[in-house]
Amino acid sequence: MSLKAKFSEELKTAMKAGDAKRLGVFRLMISALRNKEIEKKGQGKEAELTDEEIVQLLMSEAKKRKESIAVFIQGNRSDLADTEKQELEIIQEFLPQQMSAEDTEKAVSEILSRTGAKEIGSAMKEVTKELRGKADMSLVSEIVKKKLAG
Repeated sequence: MSLKAKFSEELKTAMKAGDAKRLGVFRLMISALRNKEIEKKGQGKEAELTDEEIVQLLMSEAKKRKESIAVFIQGNRSDLADTEKQELEIIQEFLPQQMSAEDTEKAVSEILSRTGAKEIGSAMKEVTKELRGKADMSLVSEIVKKKLAG
């Protein structure tokens, strides 16, 4: 079953269960998927999104939620931060399991030693190619900067 079909099933389940929070999140995700399909179609590409593209979209949505949580906490709005945290948890149910910080550091070290990249741009390109969707890219960026600086 594709991720898009899974979202539709989860939407129906949330409707039947009367779970307003999950229902809202799934409506937002389906809307984001449709917008992305319209964008692709406008570029003359096949409108149907692949599971990989859907995961990229979900990662983007998760990143937005993380940033919002930080801003709300900084602004002493824990009620809004809690709402964003709940949405983030629901989105993360559909994302692949992320690598731990230690595993990410090992993978980055291995990729950098294998490719021999010395500049941050080329290093990030190589590392991103292999770790996108598997690791938190902000953590990857920090690790790459630390490795290249030291």
